[in-house]
Amino acid sequence: MDIQLQELIEKIKKEGIESANDEALKIKGAAEAEAKRTVEAARKEAEAVVAKGKADAERFEKAGVAAVEQASRNLVLAFKSEIEGLLGKIISKEVAKTYNNDVLKAVIPEVVKGWLDGKGAVDLILDEARLSTLRSWSTSALAAEIAKGVELKVGRNVGAGFRIGEKDGSAYYDFSASAVAGALADYLNPQLAEILKNGAKGL
Repeated sequence: MDIQLQELIEKIKKEGIESANDEALKIKGAAEAEAKRTVEAARKEAEAVVAKGKADAERFEKAGVAAVEQASRNLVLAFKSEIEGLLGKIISKEVAKTYNNDVLKAVIPEVVKGWLDGKGAVDLILDEARLSTLRSWSTSALAAEIAKGVELKVGRNVGAGFRIGEKDGSAYYDFSASAVAGALADYLNPQLAEILKNGAKGL
C-alpha cells in the first residue's frame, strides 16, 4: 500500500514537473516570439523615423535652395530695374542737353523737307520757349517750306526737340527728347539685360 502510494505520489510529481516544464517552455516560446515581434516593430518604426527625417531634410534643403534661387532672381531683377531706370535718366538728360538750338537748326530743315516730299501741309510742333527762341530763324530758314504749308505750332509736353505731323493728326513723328531717349533706352535695355545675364552666370 505504501509502495503504491509512493508510486502514485511520484507519478503525480513527475506529471506535474513535466506539465510545468511544458508550460514554462510555452511561456518562454511566447515571450521570445513577443520579444522578436517587439524588436521587429521597433526596428521598422526606427527605419520609418529615419526615412521621414531624411525626406524632411531633403525637402527642407530643396525648399532652402529654391528660396535662395528666387531671392537671387529677385535681386537681379531689382538691380536690372534700378540700372535701367538710372540709364533712362542719364539718356534723357544727355539727349535733352544735346538738343540745343544749333542741333535743331541743322535737323529741322532736313526733316521738314523729307516730310513734305509727297505729303500735304504739315505741323511743326515745338515747346513754347523753344519756338519763341527759334521763330525769327525759322521764318527765314524755312520760308520755302512754310509757303508749302508748314505751320509752326506750340505743343505741350514736347520739351526739348520737336514733333512733325500731318495737319489732321493721323500721322506724326516724335523727335522730342523724351521720345528719342525712350527709343535709345529700349535699344540699350536688351543689351544691358544680356550683360547682366552674362555677369550672373559667373557668380
